[in-house]
Amino acid sequence: MRGRLLDELGAVARQQFLVYLMGPYGEYGEEDESAFDPLLHVRDELRVHPGVNAFLAIDANVPLEEMDAATQSIEFARASNAVVFVAPYGGQNLGVGIEVGAILERIYDEGSAEIEERVLFVHEKAVRSAMIDSLSQRWNVTVYSYTDIDALVDQIQEFVSNVISRALTGELEGRIETDSSDGRPF
Repeated sequence: MRGRLLDELGAVARQQFLVYLMGPYGEYGEEDESAFDPLLHVRDELRVHPGVNAFLAIDANVPLEEMDAATQSIEFARASNAVVFVAPYGGQNLGVGIEVGAILERIYDEGSAEIEERVLFVHEKAVRSAMIDSLSQRWNVTVYSYTDIDALVDQIQEFVSNVISRALTGELEGRIETDSSDGRPF
């Protein structure tokens, strides 16, 4: 799946560093396709700084007839260097909750502890639940809240930059891919 994603996604500074973004994109009750979508904005900002290959499931162009949405989410998460779940107050978060549970439980069952440090769950301050509170306790996931789109982007950029730094210094175990053209990490 990783190779397929790299072939499908556009060129960025850190081509090999994949960040899978999940949230209720396109589900804000807006019928107008030109309406502002926070996840698309976050994706685009991450592609500029820190220059990673951030993507949504819709960017991967894997038809549901080929692979169901739940399997896609798990496979995209496995193939990625970092995974970010976003739960806005105005969004329909049922899908986000299902994805969070499915992916984290699969990772937990497989004993892939190194991915836990590469997962971020960020929710709008007004979104509260006991399940959100348990993410860091059960799965060691980093959880942040945000108040506006600028804070959301800043927090995700900081998290991803931290994962990159920790991976490059060897502090973080797990996937470090190299660009086949020059052998540099990511």
